[in-house]
Amino acid sequence: MGRLPLLLLSLSMALLAGCAGTLQHAPSAPPTALFADAAFKPPSEPIGSGDLFSLSPEMRAYLRSPAFAARLREHGQKQGLLEALYSKGELQLEYDSRVTRSAAGTFAARSGNCLSLVIMTAAFARELGLNVRFQSVDTDELWSRDGGLYMVSTHVNIALGRRNAPGNYSSDAQSMLVVDFVPPPAAARMRTRELDEQDITVLFLNNRAVEALVDGRVDDAYWWARSAVADNPHDAAAYNTLGVIHQRHGDQALAERAFRAALEREPENLPVLQNLGPLLAAQGRAAEAQELARRAAAIQPTPPYHYFDQGMTALRQGDFENARRMFEREVRRAPYSDEFHFWLAVAYLQLGDAGQAREQLALAVQHSARGDMRELYSAKLSHLRRLDASRIKLQ
Repeated sequence: MGRLPLLLLSLSMALLAGCAGTLQHAPSAPPTALFADAAFKPPSEPIGSGDLFSLSPEMRAYLRSPAFAARLREHGQKQGLLEALYSKGELQLEYDSRVTRSAAGTFAARSGNCLSLVIMTAAFARELGLNVRFQSVDTDELWSRDGGLYMVSTHVNIALGRRNAPGNYSSDAQSMLVVDFVPPPAAARMRTRELDEQDITVLFLNNRAVEALVDGRVDDAYWWARSAVADNPHDAAAYNTLGVIHQRHGDQALAERAFRAALEREPENLPVLQNLGPLLAAQGRAAEAQELARRAAAIQPTPPYHYFDQGMTALRQGDFENARRMFEREVRRAPYSDEFHFWLAVAYLQLGDAGQAREQLALAVQHSARGDMRELYSAKLSHLRRLDASRIKLQ
């Protein structure tokens, strides 16, 4: 899931974004003291999740189409639904990590991230009378950054069960069909935790807040995050996002309050610890900041992008061998990051190893969650292959 120039690590912020994971439920306090509605412009788009699972007229027409009916007859309801939605010959839906959409929005755009695809699949499945179970997959978190914001994504999928009789739904794990749109290796052996619909709703709202913030739409980001906190005041991630927005908006007191509300719910939440510490340090509260840094280091001794940044420094200095070593270390920590594979390919190319460069570019294409980046990597990979073909002809 390229990147924009970044702030220094001590000034950057962490958010939970992308295909977000499990929400923690804990005692909550009224969130109104964290809101500052008068300080933000009205939203430029509708805010909320009321129509999150609603089917559009186009979706209903698709359900009634002969092609859709044929899929169900041939494969059964569960597998037929997946064939109809995700077969390359049908809708040709594409995975794109940049935007979280409602069911209707995903169908209209023919693209979305894994949360969007989960929401759309659930909407269709429920219309067919299938049982739906949302799941968080216990897999490694994937960090990314954009415009000085660090984001950590976890993974959700969906399981579909058959309907036994009117009003009687099967929830037997053996009869459930797990649908995973971007499954990590060995996903079938990873533990899952069930999420309810409110969890999915808050993840949607929080993701929309993060996406607006990355786009520089701070006012819209506030209203999305406000809606997430109001919808589920138990969710630490939503408070963290709200705190980042307040900090970007210049209200450090409200930012601190939101971060502390998040820590009340999840005391070891790494993004929150990494956000609150620098904020306190900037206010001269060094002892408090150092304690938060110690807690964060105990959870994650080497911060995200540490070796990558060292590799980029080495690359700029022309030390390509050291750049390769640093990028390889980051790839070992985060093997699914297209960005790390791409820059490792650059280092190999500078070292004259076109074969390894091609291999890393191919991995960048494979792991990219954005269509535009896949096109960029594919173009560079094609260029390298053409160069190799030209050399073979000349020999």
